[in-house]
Parts: sequence; C-alpha cells; structure tokens
Amino acid sequence: MRTAGSHTLFFKLLLLALVVMLIMLQVRLWFSEDGYREVSRLDEEVVAQKLENDNLGERNARLAADVLDLKSGNSAIEERARADLGMVEEDEDFFLFGEESAKAESVVP
Repeated sequence: MRTAGSHTLFFKLLLLALVVMLIMLQVRLWFSEDGYREVSRLDEEVVAQKLENDNLGERNARLAADVLDLKSGNSAIEERARADLGMVEEDEDFFLFGEESAKAESVVP
C-alpha cells in the first residue's frame, strides 16, 4: 500500500522532471541552430526576396511592354534602331554634338 508521503514524493519528482524538460526545450528554442535566431534570419531573407521579386516583376512588365511595342508596329523598331544603332533615314541630316568634339579641339595646338 502506498502512503500519502509516497504520493507527494511522486508528484514532486514528476514536477521536477517537467520543469527540467521545459528548461531543455527553452534552451533548444533560443540557442540551437534551428531555433528562434534561425527563424528570425529566415524571415529577413523572405522580406529581402519579396523585395527583389517585386523589382524583377516590374522589370518583366517593362520588357513585356517593349516586346508588345516591337511586335505591334514599325515605329518601335525604328526608334530602337535610331537609339541603339544610330540609324539615319535617307533625307535626314545627322549632327553630333558632345564632349568628344570639344576634347578633340583642345588636343590640337
């Protein structure tokens, strides 16, 4: 037969074991490799990745608009050729102003 003292000893040991387990779990939560610090670091990475995704989404939208313009007509193609390749039509005069001509003049004695 058990006595009242053995029940209280059992419950004290049980309480002590539960407290030790709670402390061990808290230590793991705060100080282990996959604990709170890692979760916090991953949250920061998610925020940074979302920002990068937003920027890339905007860039993709601009590129899609450029592709649509290039497919829809010749004016966008002509504009690109003028800006990127220096295209000049037959009856146009081309004048180049800039710092290179000023540099060339200052080199000549």
